[in-house]
Amino acid sequence: MAGEGKKLEKRGAIIVGISGASSSGKTTLARLLRDIFPNTFILHEDDFYRPETELPMRDGLLDWDCAEALNIPDMTRALEHIRAEGTFPPFVNSIEDQNSIGACPVSEAKIAAVKAKVGAWLAPGQPGHALISSSPPPRICLLDGFLLYAAPSTPPSALRAVAPLLDVRLFLLVSRAQATRRREARDGYVTLEGFWTDPPGYVDKIVWPNYVESHAWLFKGGDVEAGVLDEAVLAREGILARPGTGPDVDVDMEGTFEWAADVLMRSLEEEVGGR
Repeated sequence: MAGEGKKLEKRGAIIVGISGASSSGKTTLARLLRDIFPNTFILHEDDFYRPETELPMRDGLLDWDCAEALNIPDMTRALEHIRAEGTFPPFVNSIEDQNSIGACPVSEAKIAAVKAKVGAWLAPGQPGHALISSSPPPRICLLDGFLLYAAPSTPPSALRAVAPLLDVRLFLLVSRAQATRRREARDGYVTLEGFWTDPPGYVDKIVWPNYVESHAWLFKGGDVEAGVLDEAVLAREGILARPGTGPDVDVDMEGTFEWAADVLMRSLEEEVGGR
């Protein structure tokens, strides 16, 4: 547990990081979890992009997929507010929820089954009941972002200040092919200035190379393409990834949703039980 040893009574919310490559299903998963866990809201890393005039360039293109594109001090301030107050930061104007992520890839039957599982866990006499019966009941913030677990060497170094503010750290894997298909299928993104549409080849030139550079440290031998996670590094950093997935395996969001709900229930038991 990333937040082990921290007293819940000193915090207004438990913060759950959901990270992975662009189009790995982070926002979809966050919305699914929000709808089945009580007292839950979402904070998007994408709401902390700097203005286009401040973005760096890579290969002659604006680079939205690097740490320098983010206002990390503002994101850290927002997380500190959530940790202290348990509420969505009033100084954050979220535009990410205006972006479409397409049809939900999880069936209504699966959603109902996982929701029922969480409901049973929250019932009187069950482990999760403390989550809603404690006073005050803790809130849950789901932080979804493409760059939450960057290597220590990733500039700017201020990004490393984000990880200690996360109590649970989930990492989603996706194949390069699926990430490309999903990103290229999107119409574009609402931005501070208006609307951004990826130019041709943007995933190959910008998105995937940045992902590899920032996350190679989580993979054995630094080989992201081979897709074998370094379990020792994940254990040391408190990062949880779904067993049996990898860059050569397309995202099974139904299985990922169920896995994430199970992980979150176990993690919340530890957090609430440690009050």
